[in-house]
Amino acid sequence: MISAGLSPDGIEYAGYRRLRARDDGSCVLLENGRCRLHHLKPETCSAGPFTFDVVDGKLEIYLKKESICPLAGYLLSDREAYERQLKLAVERILDLVGDMSKDELAEVLRIEEPETFKVMEIDLNDRHRA
Repeated sequence: MISAGLSPDGIEYAGYRRLRARDDGSCVLLENGRCRLHHLKPETCSAGPFTFDVVDGKLEIYLKKESICPLAGYLLSDREAYERQLKLAVERILDLVGDMSKDELAEVLRIEEPETFKVMEIDLNDRHRA
């Protein structure tokens, strides 16, 4: 992302590397209502509006509520779009979880996301045996 134009100040470390938020809470990549590096979005952005937790060796996939992500409402009204985005989200989240150190993952998992509901669960132990 830095080689594509993101200033190094656009990334911060909070127990894991993440994009910095502006004072108003918006993403540093947001420009004129659009992501200026859309083609390089981090896994968490391309997984949206899905998020995750890891509990007892299981990857739990959650969908954000429409009240915090309008895309969720659209996906819930279009089953085909929902299935496509869920598949992409699971791939991206699995990549993200696999790329993080245990300490980074633990820090991410501390983030509360109450405006979500669980939509699926994947046993990570079965994935590692395959």
